[in-house]
Amino acid sequence: MKELRIDGQQREDHGGMPRWVWGLLASLLALSLLAGAGWWWWQRSATPEVQVAAAQARGSGGASAAVLQATGYVTARRSATVSTQITGTLTEVLFEEGDRIAKGQVLARLEDKALRAALGTAQASAKSAQAQVVAAQAQLAQAQSDLRRQDELAASGMSPRQLQEQARTAVSSLAAQLEARRREAEAAQSQVAQAQVNFDYTVVRAPFAGVVTAKAAQVGEIVSPLSAGGGFTRTGVGTIVDMDSLEVGVDVNEAYIGQVRAEMPAEAVLDAYPDWKIPAHVIAVVPSADRGKATVKVRVALQQKDGRVVPDMGVRVSFLSGKPDASQAAAPAPGVLVPKAALAQRGGASVVFVLDGERVAQREIRTGTPLGEQAVILEGVKAGEKLVLAPPESLRDGAAVRLATP
Repeated sequence: MKELRIDGQQREDHGGMPRWVWGLLASLLALSLLAGAGWWWWQRSATPEVQVAAAQARGSGGASAAVLQATGYVTARRSATVSTQITGTLTEVLFEEGDRIAKGQVLARLEDKALRAALGTAQASAKSAQAQVVAAQAQLAQAQSDLRRQDELAASGMSPRQLQEQARTAVSSLAAQLEARRREAEAAQSQVAQAQVNFDYTVVRAPFAGVVTAKAAQVGEIVSPLSAGGGFTRTGVGTIVDMDSLEVGVDVNEAYIGQVRAEMPAEAVLDAYPDWKIPAHVIAVVPSADRGKATVKVRVALQQKDGRVVPDMGVRVSFLSGKPDASQAAAPAPGVLVPKAALAQRGGASVVFVLDGERVAQREIRTGTPLGEQAVILEGVKAGEKLVLAPPESLRDGAAVRLATP
């Protein structure tokens, strides 16, 4: 039995897998993991990153069909940054953003101790000047009475003519002094008016009714109508916008500006409320072109006033061939609207790449007359489908893509 026993060294050499085999397997596993990671990274870098946009259904056709579309922003024809007319320190700011204010409403006040004192001094000087006028009037009245008595005495021979002449001279002198006192009183009143104007400058009032869109200064800050103080002085207190003056400014490609005319009916859709169609009309075509963008600005009036419309909102305007008729249901215009960047050429044909999961499908399309910056696709794409924008030349049917992060 003792001869049949197997010692530990023999068991390690013959009964189990050698250590170098285990090391080899571990190395192969590590290499496999690295190769897999590298292949995944190569596949990810080879997959193009794209941006997409959804195809939009066109509006109603018939008499009110859109002949042109353009994008722009809501603007205010009457907007003012309210400031002070003198430099001073704010002691009160009586408004906040979003407040509706009336014309003439007090918005802010400046520190007014010095100007109040100057106004009081001017008023006191005016009262003193007026008192001197009254005193001069009394002296003149007395001199005129003395002159009448001297005239009577001189006529009866009871008084020498010298006294009569002296009385007449006194009347003339006091009359001149009274006129001087009156002019001094007028000058004092002018100083009062000037001091009152300067004092009124410490109160900031609303120039028109509207809504406060910005509050630019706080209590304790120095406000000046001019930029001064190395940037530490405020030049405005707040911004007011007349919401009744809101309109839309759009840039129309100069190649299509001939289709737009004044009073032309239109329809505006805000980017924030895509399902809300606002009746509108063209106010004017601004007679100036932007040579950099090759566009002409068009002013469009909104025919509905609503608190949801605020300045600088993005808006898309459709210029209509006729006024919409609510009583007549018009058939939808054919085709869909897509950005022009979604169109591409493959093999001499116009195509688009439609997103299908993580891959794209290439489709041939038939296009119509473009509407501004939007292309009209009559066949090949349905509303709501997502199309690749600016597809690279290497993109082909069935290729995998990644959506660009916003």
